[in-house]
Amino acid sequence: MSVNVNSGGQSIFSEPMTFKGYAIEDPSKWTDFKLIEYQPKSLGDNDVDIKIAFCGVCGTDIHTITGGWGAPILPVIPGHEIAGQVVSVGPQVKNIKIGDRVGVGCSDLVFTYNDKYKECGSIAQGGYANAIRVNERFVFPIPDGLKLEDAAPMFCGGLTVYSPLVRNGAGQLMTSSRPGKKVGVVGIGGLGHFALQFAKALECDEVIAFSHSRRKEEDAMKLGATKFVATVETGFEIPLKHTLDLIICTTDVVSGIALDELMSTLVPGGCLIMVAIPDDKLPAVSKGTLLASGLYGGSLLGSKKEAADMLQLASDKGIKPWIEIIPMSEAGKAVQNVKDGLPRYRYVLKQDIDQ
Repeated sequence: MSVNVNSGGQSIFSEPMTFKGYAIEDPSKWTDFKLIEYQPKSLGDNDVDIKIAFCGVCGTDIHTITGGWGAPILPVIPGHEIAGQVVSVGPQVKNIKIGDRVGVGCSDLVFTYNDKYKECGSIAQGGYANAIRVNERFVFPIPDGLKLEDAAPMFCGGLTVYSPLVRNGAGQLMTSSRPGKKVGVVGIGGLGHFALQFAKALECDEVIAFSHSRRKEEDAMKLGATKFVATVETGFEIPLKHTLDLIICTTDVVSGIALDELMSTLVPGGCLIMVAIPDDKLPAVSKGTLLASGLYGGSLLGSKKEAADMLQLASDKGIKPWIEIIPMSEAGKAVQNVKDGLPRYRYVLKQDIDQ
């Protein structure tokens, strides 16, 4: 991609422009990525072009490229945890300038990839690529205190758990009459390891880590848990009955979610929020448990303000994902490992197309 800059500091887009990215062309061969060229959406006055440096690998990518959530729009370039540097801005862009370190969130009912732009019908492609064009509303400045590779997985993995935490009262000032929130996190993986860190940074009174076995107990305590509970152990819920204000469930392995038992740990009016979506049906809760124990709901990403606040909190508190950086050309290996549950706890692809 080529960029020209006029004397006023705004870029003049060179059209038509082509980007390059690693795409899946057949969901039955979902680890077989091909490097393709494609044209981005038509240029808008408020659009920003970003040279991608890093892109996180999210469980959503696997659900999409395998067809687990429905047939994808092919070819599909996944990736919605994007961090890089602004190289072009449209004439009406006000809050973003060339050279800014930024990330990308989902666009107004148009997902970052595997979707169509309503105004022009162009296919949205994602971050396993060398560049992306997006409206400035969905571009987020990254604080200087965060590395690009650490910020990237926060644009989905981080925000997905940060939003329901703050929307349900985590981070509110504690008083003698209103103790801090008591929060449970189910699943210690890509989402759960963020949830534990954010719950601690938001000064929750208690942060209980729930996992199927005790294999990740040491990690959970390092990440900020005040207590670890193995749900495979019979009666795990009994000491916690009616004590938790909020539970964030981050696992999409339905068979491993002891939902009735978890719901019984909620105080009256407490909430269990599902943030992971399985390919098949969501886990069911019994009527009696639902009536007696609290609310059962879901959450999808978060607002622009929440994203900005999350990034600043991460910078201020030194929150860092546990990541492994992998060349983008090895995306197939990365998605297979995510499918197999191997990362501890997030893979980040380093863009190597322009090298």
